[in-house]
Amino acid sequence: QVQLVESGGGLVQAGGSLRLSCAASGSIFAINTMGWHRQAPGKQRELVAAIDNNGYTNYADSVKGRFTISKDNAKNTVHLQMNSLKPEDTAVYYCSRDQLYGLASRRFWGQGTQVTVSS
Repeated sequence: QVQLVESGGGLVQAGGSLRLSCAASGSIFAINTMGWHRQAPGKQRELVAAIDNNGYTNYADSVKGRFTISKDNAKNTVHLQMNSLKPEDTAVYYCSRDQLYGLASRRFWGQGTQVTVSS
């Protein structure tokens, strides 16, 4: 099992910044992808950004140029720097970690952290 603990959410005014962090522990595999997803009320959970163990990143179009995902492999942590925040970024943000078990990938989720952007 893998445990993910998120931190860094909160309330911020539009145009402001927040930095989310997620620490992984437990049965950690070197080959993995970590990511951030978000879910706003009444909407489906969506991918915000992801980074694999080689540092390759992927972003949702809505956050490109504003959010930056980074990873510390030695500490098994992932960060999401969120700048120029907009009210539409308001959501619960979830950390994820994908690990391979043989040929199958398994995703683990954090408990979520609330981000609220006021206009």
